[in-house]
Amino acid sequence: MQVNPFKDLGLIDPLVRAVSEQDYLEPTRIQREAIPKVLAGDDLLATAQTGTGKTAAFALPVLQLLNSRPGRRNTPARADRRTPVRRRPKPIRKREGGDIRALVLAPTRELALQVSDSFQTYGQHLPIRTTVVYGGVPLRPQIKSLRQCPDVLVATPGRLLDLMGQRHVQLDRIEILILDEADRMLDMGFIRDVRKIVATIPRSRQTLFLSATLPAEIAVLASDLLNDPAYIAVTPAATVGGKIEQKVLFVEQGDKFSLLTSVLKNSGMQRTLVFTRTKHRADLLTRQLAKQGFLADSIHSNKNQHDRQRALHAFDRGRIEVLVATDIVARGIDVEGISHVVNFDLPNDPESYVHRIGRTARAGAGGVALSFCDFQEVAMLKEIEKLTRSTLVMVEDHPFHAASIGSLCRGTPASRSSNSRRRLRRRGGRRRAL
Repeated sequence: MQVNPFKDLGLIDPLVRAVSEQDYLEPTRIQREAIPKVLAGDDLLATAQTGTGKTAAFALPVLQLLNSRPGRRNTPARADRRTPVRRRPKPIRKREGGDIRALVLAPTRELALQVSDSFQTYGQHLPIRTTVVYGGVPLRPQIKSLRQCPDVLVATPGRLLDLMGQRHVQLDRIEILILDEADRMLDMGFIRDVRKIVATIPRSRQTLFLSATLPAEIAVLASDLLNDPAYIAVTPAATVGGKIEQKVLFVEQGDKFSLLTSVLKNSGMQRTLVFTRTKHRADLLTRQLAKQGFLADSIHSNKNQHDRQRALHAFDRGRIEVLVATDIVARGIDVEGISHVVNFDLPNDPESYVHRIGRTARAGAGGVALSFCDFQEVAMLKEIEKLTRSTLVMVEDHPFHAASIGSLCRGTPASRSSNSRRRLRRRGGRRRAL
């Protein structure tokens, strides 16, 4: 009888059974390297892009460690917590049978929900409870779930601080701390909140630190939190999956929407994710696509959690064919079968390009990334190509090709005038950009 490869990593039968039911046939590289180290009790510093299987890499061993330990149900608080002493401390709400033993901090609501779902899926055959808290929704249901004494808490920093301030959460029994997408927390301004939370957690803990990149401030945070960690670098920073076809279409800003509708009519675009630079542009683009008969919706930080989840669910189920998004929610979009990613606007930060196009070609599938580049975005394109060490393939056979912009960027002859420029002159001026 063939042994499941996950069992060879030291995982117990209930976890092996759970991953088998999810049709996980072979561990990914980060899973092979991280799971034994976490099971051994080591701190971990891992750099890995989304889509590499990193959630299972920490969730599976954490579930096993919690299952194998009796927990710290009645032990006194540790002296090294260094919490400030108050003259008249506010009464702490009574524990109702247990403590939170593992805390996962995630930067966005979407990612927090995904991580929580993963813990529940992998731990379905174990007596381990998981709950999730995040902002943008009422507090009362989350307070009720916390009173059920979860072993694992997945949280966004802001909402967790709110609950801590109201004395609904105690973290003095945390055994394992996981920071997921730490660099994204830096981008979103959460590092100070993270430090406040960590200051209330016992120092005698196991810490797992995962980040797609390691900028200087994140490296400092990691050195402060980790104790002689095992280091795993699954993919170098800003590495793009080999199965993603990267193409650039040079176009005048005023022709971008017409170009988008033109490419969307391509029968090969089964499920398309479109990125814009601003929330206003995302909503405007969605309305314009709807007027053209496309099933589209938008997702960004101004939308409440219900609307964001509804849009993601509809996109995942195929009820909408185009989802328009901004960078702030890019890493929280985990939908299978995205055939194309379209950068309607190139991102200001070249690393965001990597995270955007990483939404396609997941789980071994292939995908296409199309980037629309106007005159003002040429410098952004060059920064993206410098960071990824790859040159995007120029597509000229489309009706809005701006040869002059392509020449500026690629150094190719621009003897023939741009189709879009001729068309604009016939119209007597530039169309207002989206």
